[in-house]
Amino acid sequence: MNLLQLQRLEVSYGGIKAVKGIDLSVAKGELVCLIGANGAGKTTTLNAIAGLLPVAAEAIRYDGAPIGGTRAFELVRRGLALVPEGRGVFGQLTAGENLAMGAYVRNDAAAVRHDLARVYSLFPRLAERRNQSAGTLSGGEQQMLVIGRALMSRPKLLLLDEPSMGLAPLMVQKIFETIQAVAKEGVTILLVEQNARLALEASNRAYVMETGLITLSGPARELLVDPKVRAAYLGEAD
Repeated sequence: MNLLQLQRLEVSYGGIKAVKGIDLSVAKGELVCLIGANGAGKTTTLNAIAGLLPVAAEAIRYDGAPIGGTRAFELVRRGLALVPEGRGVFGQLTAGENLAMGAYVRNDAAAVRHDLARVYSLFPRLAERRNQSAGTLSGGEQQMLVIGRALMSRPKLLLLDEPSMGLAPLMVQKIFETIQAVAKEGVTILLVEQNARLALEASNRAYVMETGLITLSGPARELLVDPKVRAAYLGEAD
């Protein structure tokens, strides 16, 4: 069963159509990636799903119901969380306070404490930095923090926008190991990622987006060996 379904999704900025009527689906429990060049419309697509951009109500269905036009905070209450590009930590708050902000929609205190312990087990460095201002954390630590903050809302669907951007290779490996661990726990994930190889290796299925359109889709392992994908996104000759 599809947890997320996009049908002819269109998103415009002024007179410019950034997303031109795409179809995309993510089944419950899947890890699906969306790859493409800068400016293809990937971040716009995630922001539309998360309720940050106006779209037609029926263009996006989540958990069986249309959500186009639903406000972002209402979607968080319904289990849809976005980890935005550029991280977006609350810099003046501590790491621990940032994680607590992720659970602001919840009132199950015992379960929140359990989930906080889970986040600290996924990211031990955050436990060490829990009393440190988030703005003083390294880029990798901030990426851990925003993923952890999203997990504190207990998402059914996690949207990840460029989680490896600007990180050192060892930190990228740690982030992707965690993404796969979260997926194995049953969280459905839609991943936008600049590192196409890592994204395809980690995912069940994949979509390729070019200038606002989906141009290729299929099992991630098949796209990993597709000559067009290899030439355009993996830096290999056709």
